[in-house]
Amino acid sequence: MAEEHDLVVVGGGPGGYVAAIRAAQLGMNVGCVDENEVLGGTCLRVGCIPSKAMLESSDLFHLAKKKFSGHGIKTGSVELDLPTMLARKERIVQIITQGVAGLFKKNGVTHYKGRGKLVAPGKVAVSSDRGEAELTAKHIILATGSVPTSLPGIEFDGDRIGGSTEALAFAEVPKHLIVIGAGYIGLELGSVWSRLGAEVTVLEYLDRILPGMDSEIAKEAKAIFQRQGLRFELGSRVTGAKAEGDQVTVTRDGADAIVGDRVLVSVGRKPNTAGLGLEEVGVKLAKRGQVEVDDAFRTSVEGVYAIGDLIRGPMLAHKAEEEGIACVEMIGTGYGHVNYDAIPGVCYTEPEIASVGKTEDELKESGVPYRVGSFPFAANARARVLTHTEGRVKILAHQETDRILGVHILGPRAGDLIAEAAVAIEFGASAEDIARSSHAHPTLAEVVKEAAFAVDNRAIHF
Repeated sequence: MAEEHDLVVVGGGPGGYVAAIRAAQLGMNVGCVDENEVLGGTCLRVGCIPSKAMLESSDLFHLAKKKFSGHGIKTGSVELDLPTMLARKERIVQIITQGVAGLFKKNGVTHYKGRGKLVAPGKVAVSSDRGEAELTAKHIILATGSVPTSLPGIEFDGDRIGGSTEALAFAEVPKHLIVIGAGYIGLELGSVWSRLGAEVTVLEYLDRILPGMDSEIAKEAKAIFQRQGLRFELGSRVTGAKAEGDQVTVTRDGADAIVGDRVLVSVGRKPNTAGLGLEEVGVKLAKRGQVEVDDAFRTSVEGVYAIGDLIRGPMLAHKAEEEGIACVEMIGTGYGHVNYDAIPGVCYTEPEIASVGKTEDELKESGVPYRVGSFPFAANARARVLTHTEGRVKILAHQETDRILGVHILGPRAGDLIAEAAVAIEFGASAEDIARSSHAHPTLAEVVKEAAFAVDNRAIHF
């Protein structure tokens, strides 16, 4: 006998579980299908959360070894206890994923553990080690996220060659970690193991790091990372990777091979559509494998919707959350909203890099007239106190209207500071609006205010 719901969500990651909770708040009878042992998707289980735990721990280790003495703190010998660090990461993941399960219980969302497959409009089959089940619902949201991609000639072996999941759980610090791809994941995890003592070489096919980020900010970030010890080989077309014993040889087109003991492949992700039954039911896919949807997240099959990494746009957890909420609100109330120009991206290196809106490169290409305001953290009192003075805030505003078009931050707590810029863009604020708003002193947020003043060439403290 089929279980009946108003809405069934397939996938329990940030997009899926948030959609399920919001739908329950709107009075819907909701079921959520997820095949993993715990809820939370890639982000909470083996992505965003564990990586940030390792970034925080490795940064503290680095500070204790290199920077505490400058604060008058004598620590003596500082030693790494990697098993304890990894165990801390796992405890954090456990607490947060259990929290999602608690939210399901609180909001009355029914959790089905198993693999969901769309078998017909309004029907989802759930396969698990306990057998088969069938769910029926007028509305079905597909939110199965994405999976890592690799390159021709490279196969993950779960040991010497792998993706971010493997790189979050190395049992020992690599002697030489080779990172393929200079995007967010590669730089974050490369930073982790570099701080813990590994030699790190980053190979990137393009002639720059952080594709899609403001090129001026990315260039400045690269110089900082190089001073930290990361080595970059740009313009590297990787053709293969082969493990032999405890070594891996990475081959490149037109360049010498590189030998290390671990390889992290971080060249991107692709929509996780395998086994979802999309083709059988008639859900249309785009050329790059994404599910095609309209502005209300409706697929080509009536009553079936898709959000998050399955569809167009950046593969970000918070983007999936916004889409999940908007999708169920459209279903339940007839209206939902996502402003894709106001979705920030953050790279949690040290210093952090955060961005929202248009880059200067995009404005130049599109011919939009703009002005630039920039202010360095080195001129900020709070940054001096924190001993984190590298980087700056860069604001792009329309030349004629002063409306903020993009904000790019390289510096301490950039991932937190970018929220002000996202709100400003969401509400159509001008650089003058930020400049005229009081910012507490002494705070890092004053750098944002000064950059806004700088758009009109009137920064106060620089």
